Amino acid sequence: MEYSSRKSVVAAIRSYTIARGVDYDMYESEPQTFYAKCKIRRRGASMVARKFQVLHNDSNYDLEYDTDDGFEVFQFQLFSLTFVPPDQQKIYVDEDDTLVATDSDLLAISDKLRLISIEDEPQPQPNTDQSLQSLSDEKLAKLLQEEEEALMLQQFMAHGDPQEFEHRIRPYVKQVLMYEDAVRQEAARKTVPMEELEEKALVSLAKEGNFNPSKIERDHAFLLQLLFWFKKSFSWVNAPACQDCGNTTAGQGMTAPDPSETRFGASRVELYRCTHCSQLTRFPRYNDPIKLVETRKGRCGEWANCFTHYCRSFGYESRLIVDLTDHVWTECFSHFLGRWMHLDPCEGIYDKPLLYEKGWNKKLNYVIAVAKDGTYDVTKRYTRKWHEVLSRRIMLTESSLSSILTVITKECRRGFAPQQLSMIEARDKEENQQIERSVHTEDDESLSLPGRRSGDEEWRKSRLEMGSDKDGILSTSACPVRLCIDEHVTRIYNGFRPVLRQFVEEELTKSEAVKVLGIIKGIILDICNSPFKTRRTSIDSVLKDPKWQKRLPSFDDLLEALSLKKQNTDGRVEICLAGNPVLTSLALPVVLNALDDMIYNLNKCDSYGKDSITLPLLKLNRIHSGSVIASAEELPFGIATSAFDGTWISKWEEPNGARGSNDKGISWRVLDNHTSQFFEERFQRRTFLINSESFPANLFRFRFLAVRDVHSNSRLQLGSIDLYAKSM
Repeated sequence: MEYSSRKSVVAAIRSYTIARGVDYDMYESEPQTFYAKCKIRRRGASMVARKFQVLHNDSNYDLEYDTDDGFEVFQFQLFSLTFVPPDQQKIYVDEDDTLVATDSDLLAISDKLRLISIEDEPQPQPNTDQSLQSLSDEKLAKLLQEEEEALMLQQFMAHGDPQEFEHRIRPYVKQVLMYEDAVRQEAARKTVPMEELEEKALVSLAKEGNFNPSKIERDHAFLLQLLFWFKKSFSWVNAPACQDCGNTTAGQGMTAPDPSETRFGASRVELYRCTHCSQLTRFPRYNDPIKLVETRKGRCGEWANCFTHYCRSFGYESRLIVDLTDHVWTECFSHFLGRWMHLDPCEGIYDKPLLYEKGWNKKLNYVIAVAKDGTYDVTKRYTRKWHEVLSRRIMLTESSLSSILTVITKECRRGFAPQQLSMIEARDKEENQQIERSVHTEDDESLSLPGRRSGDEEWRKSRLEMGSDKDGILSTSACPVRLCIDEHVTRIYNGFRPVLRQFVEEELTKSEAVKVLGIIKGIILDICNSPFKTRRTSIDSVLKDPKWQKRLPSFDDLLEALSLKKQNTDGRVEICLAGNPVLTSLALPVVLNALDDMIYNLNKCDSYGKDSITLPLLKLNRIHSGSVIASAEELPFGIATSAFDGTWISKWEEPNGARGSNDKGISWRVLDNHTSQFFEERFQRRTFLINSESFPANLFRFRFLAVRDVHSNSRLQLGSIDLYAKSM
């Protein structure tokens, strides 16, 4: 096994299940060859074999099981056959329809079982009353009483002018209508690397095992990639750099906009003086999205304004969300989720509506959605403390608020076709029901939401929006079982075997072999730089060397692993796509990492030859295609499967790694352990060999129990984990 480290590396991957294909067959048919070269623990000792027949969705599955393994392993074996995750499984005895308890030893029950996925069970139509059943009677009564008291108090406390509230909202209605302008939309689309985002969206789906997504799934994935791209391409402005010398500036107050600034909606202009040359720099607060597409800078107002415009430009039903405690973000209707989804472009976070209340510790009052078809009070979506929020809603009464929003909405919908109105009103009704259901649901305590990350630190502190997470990373301790899509990684590693054999047959020196690998890397980079749907590159210049014509057949396995092929086109030899372009996009980062690693290890070889073509130079018999669960993970990029995707750039992050993990009453057999392990540099790989006796296994756990310096960095980061079976 190998690890690739980032900083002080510690980890807590709880399980890596080898559940399908060649590797599982090896466990069944040739257990003596199934050695894992890694630090692992497994259940042990005496086994009682049983055979079960499990019915699921009109299909029967035969399953051989050793009862001493425990119920958890049984669930993982079922997952490998049916793809129903353990946390979604309900297992019944088929004869009497009794539910099998999770602490069952599976010795005394019938061998005919029935599996039902929780997601497939008929669910009653939820309503407000049902959503409250998760709360205790005492807690529910207290909440309802507090809300009633807050509403009564509001009648006496509300002292604001309803017209003033209306005047604050109406400018946003005018603003969102600019998003519908065809010229503005085209200007926005021209700035977006659409093919790159489409590729990333398809690869993100492929990493979840979805290689043939529907349009709804593609649209949802593209929207997320648009969010991530926007986060990197738009600049936050605390104080603009001096327009003359580029040095830092200090604020000097406000000034009136000139005609060129007013043209693009800048009603106010901030003035800054350079700390070096004393020249003044203007910072207009533009509101016209066509100008923001050009400048790509600002604060949360400009960010949300421009990003919402991008969303509309790509056809997403979008809203500008105005938080009257001074923040702005976006909502888009996701047909994939069947509901409106929160997106904050400043933070690069999506579908986390409690970010502000739970992460930033914001004291919300009014959160208003503004769209081309009306205005909506969506405050309840963003709180689990509605009774507290009510006590702060004293600008106007609830009835006055509803009347104002209704009037504006009717104006926006004037001229809409009856069919369009009917669809919008039906969706409004469904949204209101969803919001009412959610406002009293229990908070997910396993999800840790970060404080604000955008803006100067002192500015964030002054607004009390830092939150409790000093690292500002979204984490969760409730990691689901994730499917590991990594067969292509194994095929790529194995694909280098005939290449290195050819090197040995040609008796290449170490430097010559490194040079050849460098040429291969150049070809791969050319492929990477070509359009992902039509990837191709000519290798005629390489084939001018007669030796390369002889070497070419040795690359066939590697090209196949990349879903590429050699092709003669008009007398030219090209490397081009051989199948689904997403398979190639998924594999290319892996082969580049593998080449860098191979060149590094080849340079370190004292004596290069036939005997050296093994780990760590050549990585044969890598185990793949299982599932993984971790004690915790970072969202959205530091998920557990990132440790098995064959690249070092992506990583699995465990925010609570220094704490280790407990057994939860499960017994594991220790196969190997190491202490005082150090990684001297980033991206370093270490190999660990199992020294224990042969022991067949299809469920492994890695435990990292302590970090070297928990005070400087308690987060655990792993770029790569690879498991290898014994050479055959």
